[in-house]
Amino acid sequence: MQHSEPSTETGRIRRQLEQAFDGGAWHGPSVREILADVDAGVAAARPVPGAHSIWEIVLHLVATQRVLLRRLDGDAAAIDLPHAEEWPAVAEPSEAGWRDALDQLVAGDHALRDRIAAFPQDRLDEPLIPGGSSAYNNFHGYVQHNLYHAAQVGLLKKMLAA
Repeated sequence: MQHSEPSTETGRIRRQLEQAFDGGAWHGPSVREILADVDAGVAAARPVPGAHSIWEIVLHLVATQRVLLRRLDGDAAAIDLPHAEEWPAVAEPSEAGWRDALDQLVAGDHALRDRIAAFPQDRLDEPLIPGGSSAYNNFHGYVQHNLYHAAQVGLLKKMLAA
């Protein structure tokens, strides 16, 4: 299905979020596509010693969504976060816990899409919070961040399958 190009800049940014998260981007698998066949066992595995697991990456993506939503609310504390807040620990691994993490990821992405679509066009070049980068950089940075970590997940899956 061919989608028409949105007419506003925030609409175009929202479309980039959709493609990076749900699919249809030209680069390759989206976040949801790369996670579609991952179960709790695969998500918790550590094929690379010292590297994050897929589950930890998903929780990090959820934490990043929360940070951006806080910035959209004007929370100036949402710049330099403690490592534990940026990279939350995985609770006891279970299928229910994994599904909950995925549900949080989807809900957070949808909340961000809605907030970005409603963001005033004339404020895109303004910092979201004092001392921070522009709204435009935050929004595109979120897309880039998702794709960076989707690629990591893809590599971890390949290592686990080998």
